[in-house]
Amino acid sequence: MKQVTISNEFITLIVLDYGAIIQKLLIKGADGEYTNVVVGYNHPSRYRLDENCLGACIGRYAGRISKGGFELDREQFFLHHEDGVHLHGGKEGFNQKYWKIEAVDYSDNPFVKLSYVSKHLEEGYPGNVTVNVTYKLVNNALQIIHEAITDRSTVVNLTNHSYFKLDDSPFIDDYELQLNCPSYLETDDNLLPTGNILPVRNTDYDFLLPKEIGRRRLDTPFVKDMGSEKVAEVHSKKSGIAMKVYTNQPGVVVYTPLDFPSICFETQNFPDAPNKPDFPNSVLRPSETYSNIAIFKFDLVP
Repeated sequence: MKQVTISNEFITLIVLDYGAIIQKLLIKGADGEYTNVVVGYNHPSRYRLDENCLGACIGRYAGRISKGGFELDREQFFLHHEDGVHLHGGKEGFNQKYWKIEAVDYSDNPFVKLSYVSKHLEEGYPGNVTVNVTYKLVNNALQIIHEAITDRSTVVNLTNHSYFKLDDSPFIDDYELQLNCPSYLETDDNLLPTGNILPVRNTDYDFLLPKEIGRRRLDTPFVKDMGSEKVAEVHSKKSGIAMKVYTNQPGVVVYTPLDFPSICFETQNFPDAPNKPDFPNSVLRPSETYSNIAIFKFDLVP
């Protein structure tokens, strides 16, 4: 595996070519010490056995797709699935591929750009798709830019799957979370969207105002307030680190795993949009460019 490190005054980022993985994201504190705010392995080879998609690029389609596939332009495409659920791009998604390091820039706003070519019918998806992901540091923010083009109509939904952990506590219960998301997607027992979009008010999913996560554990697709680019904010009172999340995508899947303390913000289109005509369009045509921009901005809060 190849490893690239870029840094500026506030942030140091370590990226692997395998899975385009964010291995470490180090935030400089007021005392000059650094906190790694993502869960990961110290040894890159461990990622080959990882089943949690730690820090990786997810594709071709992040999230779940129902019915074992989808229909596009009157043609049926069959995907790898377990009990009818296709997850995170299939048996070997983009998180298990070696990416090409296209460019590394060490200027004041450093970046690393990686690419991957997904062949026609890889994991069952149509079209040869060229994907680029750029990780860029701008002041106290990490920008993640996913782009894709295709030679044949297909569906695309990319995201980064970093698990954020803002302090050294064994719990995230006292993290303060705010979601700029007035609605969420109702899901069934397999976490597949039913198609219903429900208001969060007076539910366990109401984080419109900041509050502690508590014992809630989430694996929930939220619908962003489209009047704002900001989708989320989370704050650790223990470390004083706060993170704001911005995206041009219509939704975010917030995931808090049971196995270890962390929280994911998977900025993306809605899960199962290929099978839900009322959801935002997930089809990419040969004349178009897919663009998913996410910004993770860090601040120190007393």
